Amino acid sequence: MNVMEQKVRQYKENAAGLSDILPEVARTYEQFTGQAFESGELDATTKQLIALGVALYANNEVCSFYHVQEARALGASDQQIMETVAVASAAASGHVLSQGVIRVQGALGINTGEQVNSNIN
Repeated sequence: MNVMEQKVRQYKENAAGLSDILPEVARTYEQFTGQAFESGELDATTKQLIALGVALYANNEVCSFYHVQEARALGASDQQIMETVAVASAAASGHVLSQGVIRVQGALGINTGEQVNSNIN
């Protein structure tokens, strides 16, 4: 068993332990996620790829591993998985750029007619 499989297994075991502590919460969560990942207008593979992108953006290692495994189990190709990585990367960098052009330029007074001089002592 490789490191990825070990981490996913540990997560599943620890998550199962939640049933002993908060059984209703665990049951409700499992029901919610089960229904959310069922095929609907989006097929189950696409939903796993979306979840992978979210996990990558959130820097959640275990969920990244988990959703790669689930996507593969549903038939996703390595190419589809890597395209998901590229889309998540583009979306994440778009987030940084949008905040940069709005917040940072605003803080500098750029595009407001009040550019702040960054050389003020």
